[in-house]
Amino acid sequence: MPRPRAFDERQVLERAREQFWATGYAGTRMDDIAQATGLGKGSLYGAFGDKGKLFHRVFGDWCAAVVEVAEGRLAGGPDAEALARLSGYVHLMAENTASDTERRGCLLAKGAAELAQHDPTVAGRSAETMTALLTLLRAEISAAQRHGDIDSAADPERLAALLLTVVRGIEAVGKAGLDPETLRNIADTALAVLPMPEGQKQKRSATRRSPAREN
Repeated sequence: MPRPRAFDERQVLERAREQFWATGYAGTRMDDIAQATGLGKGSLYGAFGDKGKLFHRVFGDWCAAVVEVAEGRLAGGPDAEALARLSGYVHLMAENTASDTERRGCLLAKGAAELAQHDPTVAGRSAETMTALLTLLRAEISAAQRHGDIDSAADPERLAALLLTVVRGIEAVGKAGLDPETLRNIADTALAVLPMPEGQKQKRSATRRSPAREN
């Protein structure tokens, strides 16, 4: 009968994530993970497999969390509140990036940039995550169209792709050093260019930024 593990798996994965996040996949050795987690390499291999498998586990958990945050903001609800939900999500992402003073960026973006070309697991998980985010954004855009806050003639798929690109792009330019106010202005501008029916401009301009941040 196998002995129960004498460590907190979630805590180990969090510390491994911090190491990968700080030094990247190629720059991280299993010795580094062992030091960060306090476990011997034998225990790490036995519990999680090699470095690649451990990264896949950490990366998958991160991608799930990215979608969970989006679902928290774009979970659906009254059509009349759809535009506010979209605004809240876009501004949340800008605020998260603005608060990343260490400029570590997003592990999803970092992992995909480093590994997706050669690692089918990372490529597939990244694509799944982007598809899930597109689906959430498209649903809210369609809801805003039904309520008359976004022009019903516009293609919700294209608008969702635009907002997703803006959200992910804010993270990239923030990491590169753009100041927080510029990041917030990017979010404002992206929302302002969503096509609206006649008579909706005043209502759109009244939509305020959401100060909430992701925990």
